[in-house]
Amino acid sequence: MDAATDRLVVFLVPHLYLTVFAVSAIDAVGIPFPGRILLVLAGTFGSTRLELALVIIASALGSLVGDHVVYLAGKRGGESLLALYCRLTLGSERCVENTLKYFQRFGAAAIVLGRYSTGVRLFAAILSGTGRIAYHRFVFYDLAGSLAYATVWVVLGRVFSDQVEGLLEWLGRQRAFFLIVPAAILAIVGYRLWRRRRHGTARADELCGPAEPERNRILR
Repeated sequence: MDAATDRLVVFLVPHLYLTVFAVSAIDAVGIPFPGRILLVLAGTFGSTRLELALVIIASALGSLVGDHVVYLAGKRGGESLLALYCRLTLGSERCVENTLKYFQRFGAAAIVLGRYSTGVRLFAAILSGTGRIAYHRFVFYDLAGSLAYATVWVVLGRVFSDQVEGLLEWLGRQRAFFLIVPAAILAIVGYRLWRRRRHGTARADELCGPAEPERNRILR
């Protein structure tokens, strides 16, 4: 490994679990951040199965905390707070529409399945909080989805660890190593802005809970 990769390992390994927890929480809140890249790196540099398991648990707990922030915003927040969330996450109207379709088709399981759809994941927790999913069901499905999601990316990092290390060494030689995170953030922001421009800005009124008969049907 080159000097840049060595510095990453020196920083990441002693703070691995805390870093994964914090980044997963930030990612879950909806702030543009390349959480998946960190999970892949954690899988690459984790040296034992126990470390990999603890990384997955740390990520799942971080996601659960971040999703709770968004869930409570949906449960307690008024329209102004929901509108602020739409602006901060750069969410599009299509994202909300797709999330509603997931809930209507899969019920609470949409929280698990939505992890693998960027747009759905962005609004699943806040829509759950507006009354579409009972709290105990939200916690169960959110934790299950977070564990499965983290496992996928950590295992990929472990399986392709040689290729990841090779890519990091190449980036270090190109003096582009520390541009990974900024470039990823810009890519995420650019993609969300493109979706919002194409499909329209997510509106706070779309995030409000369903009418009572529909709500009872969905919660079942």
